[in-house]
Amino acid sequence: MSARVLVAMSGGVDSSVAAALLREAGYDVVGIAMRLTPEPPHGARRRATCCSHDDFEDARRVAERMDFPFYVVDLREDFASRVVGNFVSEYLAGRTPNPCVMCNREIKFDRLWDRARAIGADFVATGHYAQISRDDTGRFHLLRAVDASKDQSYFLFSLTQDELSRTLFPLGAMTKTEVRQRARSLALLNADKPESQEICFVPDGDYAGFVERIAATDRIRAGRIVASDGSEVARHSGVHRFTVGQRRGLGVAAGEPLYVREIRGDTGDVIVGRRDELFSRGLLAREVSLVDSSHLPDAPISIEVKIRSRQTPVRAMLSVHPDRRAEVRFASSGPAVTPGQACVFYRGDEVLGGGFIERALEA
Repeated sequence: MSARVLVAMSGGVDSSVAAALLREAGYDVVGIAMRLTPEPPHGARRRATCCSHDDFEDARRVAERMDFPFYVVDLREDFASRVVGNFVSEYLAGRTPNPCVMCNREIKFDRLWDRARAIGADFVATGHYAQISRDDTGRFHLLRAVDASKDQSYFLFSLTQDELSRTLFPLGAMTKTEVRQRARSLALLNADKPESQEICFVPDGDYAGFVERIAATDRIRAGRIVASDGSEVARHSGVHRFTVGQRRGLGVAAGEPLYVREIRGDTGDVIVGRRDELFSRGLLAREVSLVDSSHLPDAPISIEVKIRSRQTPVRAMLSVHPDRRAEVRFASSGPAVTPGQACVFYRGDEVLGGGFIERALEA
């Protein structure tokens, strides 16, 4: 009997080709789309995101073309509480969240596996650009994708040995160009469909406006914009409107460019300074997880760390503590550190693990 795999399908070309490749390889494929957000109002202009009725129809047509069953599961309530709720709370606390990391951890590799077990599936699969390998000892390794420009390993750092053992990433060894070419050769109607660009539940890109629509008024913390010397230079209407490193939209008249250095969610103060004041020596991270937790390092180890999904990795020393916290010290003065963002630890092409930035270590 063929191994059964539950494939998460968004309606885009990546997940469609992933499902098609597995079907061609002889797997018993079942496609599933996750309804995560409300459908936009009738007639509303929707940017290229995902999870709309049209996207589900695209996925359904692929399933019909490749002859495997396809279902839509409603996860809007889970998504609202686990991902959207976290997104709003983090911004209101003066942190900058990464909802794609939370969605992968809380929905795609949690709720998705619940569904996989319910139908007796051996694996779950997605269209992520990442790779999984298994060594001679039976340990699994999470690796960057072959296509560096599309690599999504940053968003998957929380996957454990158990999860990697039952996860498939069919696109990890392909480039995006190859994926589209394969979709055309299979006559998939979404072969040239544009990529989703925005956060799916904020299609207009106005994060601050979204937070204000969702949050109760008494949760929005207005306050001061404060210079490095402690002087008040302006007032603001809410800490959720700022992120570390931000330059534009500060509402401050100054003789030189100013950047957000720190956001104090408890007091409402937003600290601004010169660009050179953004540099840090490292960071402290919380909720740290390692891909192989059986090998907790008992001394600092040399790594490269990414503190934004599109930033170049920085050389650093990593110290992991048993309380799921970690200290990362950059090899030289590093970039601006944004609390709330994911920091992911690499050794070469391998993902060792990661966590969420708590605060920067002062330069």
